[in-house]
Amino acid sequence: MPDLRQTRRNIKTALAVMAGIDLLAAVVYFSPLVGSAESRRQEMNRLQAELTTKTRQVEPLMNLPQKVDLARQQVADFYKKRFPGQDSQIATEFGKLAAANGVTIEQAKYQAKGPGPARLQLVEVQADLSGNYVSLARFINALERDEMLFIINSVTLGGEQAGPIKLQMKLETYLKAGA
Repeated sequence: MPDLRQTRRNIKTALAVMAGIDLLAAVVYFSPLVGSAESRRQEMNRLQAELTTKTRQVEPLMNLPQKVDLARQQVADFYKKRFPGQDSQIATEFGKLAAANGVTIEQAKYQAKGPGPARLQLVEVQADLSGNYVSLARFINALERDEMLFIINSVTLGGEQAGPIKLQMKLETYLKAGA
């Protein structure tokens, strides 16, 4: 016949172990270390907000290789459009803008300086111009808006009581070095 005492002892041991596990689970559930359901929910909301903030911070870095390639293409287009390859293009563009705005170029000096940054050569332009006030103002505006890069350093306005207004202008532009 089976030994009931041994079976009873095994069952008591199993019940004691299960009661201990239940007690341990209850302690963990109600423990301040784990926190309440509300505190866990607040922690989850805080972590979700932190994740959203971090995602927004790294968003500009997404597709970075494509952005770098696009920037390189834009720089190449900028150099192609804004900087002439021949020094005669500078005089031609300057004269074209003057004629389009009714300004007369009395004298213009173009002086190329040594090689500058990024394979560019600085060209300083000193020009004596004449015209009425409105045409000179439009000419200066056209210079600033032209595709070719002109940087106006100084403008000296002079004139007489009668006749056209005289304008001395110093500006600089850049030429592709070695073009």
